[in-house]
Formats: sequence, C-alpha cells, structure tokens
Amino acid sequence: MIRVLMLLAALAAGLPAAGGSALAQPRPESRQAEARQPEGRKLPADAVTQHSLTLSDGRTLALTATAGSLALVDEAGKLQAEIAFTAYTLPDRSPVARPVTFGLNGGPGAASAYLNLGAVGPWRLPLDGPSISPSTVPVPVPNDETWLDFTDLVFIDPVGTGYSRAAGDDGKRYFSIDADASVLAAAIARWLRTNDRLASPKFFLGESYGGFRGPLIARKLQDDVGVGLSGLVLLSPVLDFGWLQPPRHNPLGDVTRLPSLAAAGLERRGLTPGPQTMAEAETYAATDYLADLLRGPADAQARARLTARVSSLTGLDPDLVRRQAGRISTGSFQRETARGEDRIASAYDTGVTGWNPEPTAAHAGFEDPLLTAMLAPLSSAMVDHYARTLNWRVVNLRYELLSSAVNRAWNWGSGRTPPEAVSELRQALALDGAMRVLVAHGYTDLVTPYFASKLILDQIPTFGPERRLSLAVFPGGHMFYSRQASRVAFRSEARRLYEAALAARQGGEGR
Repeated sequence: MIRVLMLLAALAAGLPAAGGSALAQPRPESRQAEARQPEGRKLPADAVTQHSLTLSDGRTLALTATAGSLALVDEAGKLQAEIAFTAYTLPDRSPVARPVTFGLNGGPGAASAYLNLGAVGPWRLPLDGPSISPSTVPVPVPNDETWLDFTDLVFIDPVGTGYSRAAGDDGKRYFSIDADASVLAAAIARWLRTNDRLASPKFFLGESYGGFRGPLIARKLQDDVGVGLSGLVLLSPVLDFGWLQPPRHNPLGDVTRLPSLAAAGLERRGLTPGPQTMAEAETYAATDYLADLLRGPADAQARARLTARVSSLTGLDPDLVRRQAGRISTGSFQRETARGEDRIASAYDTGVTGWNPEPTAAHAGFEDPLLTAMLAPLSSAMVDHYARTLNWRVVNLRYELLSSAVNRAWNWGSGRTPPEAVSELRQALALDGAMRVLVAHGYTDLVTPYFASKLILDQIPTFGPERRLSLAVFPGGHMFYSRQASRVAFRSEARRLYEAALAARQGGEGR
C-alpha cells in the first residue's frame, strides 16, 4: 500500500517513482496524457472564472478562481481518486516569484471550507459573535483579511470530504495517517506541475488535524516527490496526540488545559487574554499546579490549594473544583461555566455559548454551540459558492463539510506510541535552514489547548542563530479567526513569516 501511494505521488509530480534524479522533467508526452481524462470520473470539468473584489480599505483584487478536481491515477492510468480543489490566483503576477499556499482542514473528515470561507480566502462567511444560528444567511462577503494579496491560495479537500472521492468503493484505504499524507502530497505536486508552478515559493496552511498533516506532508514532498516548502502555518494544530487526551490519572492533560480555562475565566470577567494576563496561569500550571496534582487527591492540603487557586483562575464554584480535585474536564467546564444562565459553552471557543437543552440535568447531553451550529450555514455557503460564484456545479454528489464516516473509519495505527508530528517537524526544519514555521492558537480553545503546543515547541532546538519556529496566540478559540481583531493579527503574523521565508529563499540561507 505504501509503495503504491509513493508511486501515486511520483506520477502526480511528473517525477520518477524510484531511482534517477529527483529533478528529472516530465516526459514530453505527459501533457498529452493529462488531456486524456481517465475513465470513471464523477466530477465535472474544471471551471475558471474572473472576479474583481473591492475591500473596505479601498483595495481591489482582480483574481482568477478555478474550481475543479485533480485526478490521481496509478501506473496504468487507472483512476484512483478525484481530489476537489478551489484555487484563487492573481494572474498579473510573476509565477516564479509569486508564492502559492495550499490550505487543508482537519478532522480527520473536514473539508477546507473553514479556511476558505472562514479565514483567508477572498470571500468570508460572517460567523462572528457570542452565538451562532444554523439558520444564518449563508452569503459570503469580500474578506478584508484575505491572504490573496501576498500569496495565491489553493484549498484542497481530502478523500471523503467536500466533493473529493476515491474511485470505486475503496475509500477506506486512504483513511490512515500515512496514506492520507501521501495522497495529499501527490495532489499538491500534481497541481504544481499542471499549473507550471514548481518554481514558485510554496507554503502550507493547515488547521487542527490539518496542522498535524503539515510536517508529514512537508517531509513527503521533500523525500518522495522532490518538492520543498518554504514555510508552514499550523493553525490550532495537534502536534502530539499523546498530549491531547491522556488518561485521567496522567496530569499532563490538566496542565495543558488549565491556561485555556483561565483565559475563559478572564473573558467571563470582561478581560482580554494576552501574554501579560496569561503569565500567572501559565507559570502556575507548569509549577505548583503540576506539583499538587502529582500529590494526588488524598493529600488534603494539596487539594485545598488546588481548590482555591483553580476556582480563582477559572471563576468556577469552589465546591465543584474541590469535588474534581482541581482536575476540570472539558465537558464539566462547558456545562458549569454558564450554568446560571442555562447556557453551555463551546469546547472549541468558550466565548461562544448556546442554550442548554436540559438545564436541570446533572449531566446533560448537548451539541457543540460552535462546531455543530456552523455546519448548516457553512455547508450551504460553500455549495452555493461553488455553483453561483465559481460556476462549478456538482449535482450528483453530497458535499461533505465534516464527515463523521471518515472520522470513524480512520486508522490511527497500532503502535504503542500515540501519533505525533513533532519528529517530522524537527527533521523538516533541520534539513532546510530557510524554512519558517508559525504555530497559531486561540486562548479559549479546549480542544487543542495552546499551552500544549507551547510546551512542545520549547523542546525543539532553534537550528541556527535565529528562531525559525514561532508561536502566536490570539483571543478566541479553535477558529479564532472568527473574531475580526484576531483575524487581522493572524494575517499580520503570517505575512511576516512569508516575508522572512522569501528573504531567506532569495539569500540562499541554509545552503
């Protein structure tokens, strides 16, 4: 299986599958072969449209949008999968100097609409505010914070998400960590070759599990395909699943979650989390909090200290904190932080709340008021955007914004060590002295807490005289870009990374 996927990656890039130079050029007949579409394709031909967007500050972007799919084939030319994509480019720019960024969401099972219409694309669906209604009007507006003025954008949907599908009924073979990264690297390489962009500076943007994918894809592009990325932007990533949900007897999860709970407490008091206001919680979490957790709930003095300090930081009832011995679970915080208002908080952003369907129950079940509430408007907006704005109509397939079937079928491997991308991130930075990496988080995200990434990144060497790996944390949660101020700040941080990576590329740093 791995060998087949490596062959797919090599064929998609127009490079040799094994042996020979990684710089070998496609055969002369390869372009003609591309024009002959493989049998069995379900998705319509690519649609190319021209647009002009006027932003609120007076900027005007004349852009080309392409909606379509990439056909991945085996050595015999048989269709293996169709990978749907949406590309936005500025046609009057030099393709050699102009960066191109490939955007992926996570899940596993999520389409790229979150980044496309939520964060960095030329259009944005407004989903701001302290609550979200599934019946929100699904009409995108020009995005003042789009990245299109400093990079072309290509949003890719993994197999089983959006309109991307495997040929036949064998989609599950792509639902594993390694197979998924191999196919996505193949899709990126194919887009670069078919659009004559192999010489362009290339970047990756991944959110959540898409952030986990980033280092894996970077390494597969480097080693298996012969394509180097200039930078990675990892948004609310999981870098090591061993840190994400350790068992309750392991205090690591509580340590990494506490600063986010404290940030939520700050916002409940009308304050804004930031480096200064979060310093106390971060220091406490990594020192006295951890020490008292290790003493265990049988230590009455440790339990008393935990109760006083955690309740003060989070704003939770001291009796609740005492009963849980200072270890506040995500579900408990969601229910209890706004119980007096009969509301529950989102695990993805504690600043977003919804009505509790069973406010009198001790342990009510509920849908997440952010993730679930945005499914309907974002799905409708993306389907309509494809059809009316981009003139790409897919009539016989369901659009999968967030596929639970893909998520349930995912093969996480059978090793004793939880999956992690830190090793690949280290190797990518060590190999390429010009590469830059930005890890971005929201303070009030309980799903992938920012403090976990901070502690992990502190263990990675600098690999040179300057820091090429940075962490930026913004007010908001997992999708902190839903808040305008954070979206603006995130764009500025990303642009600085691009400028530094391009300057290093021009200067030959790392040779």
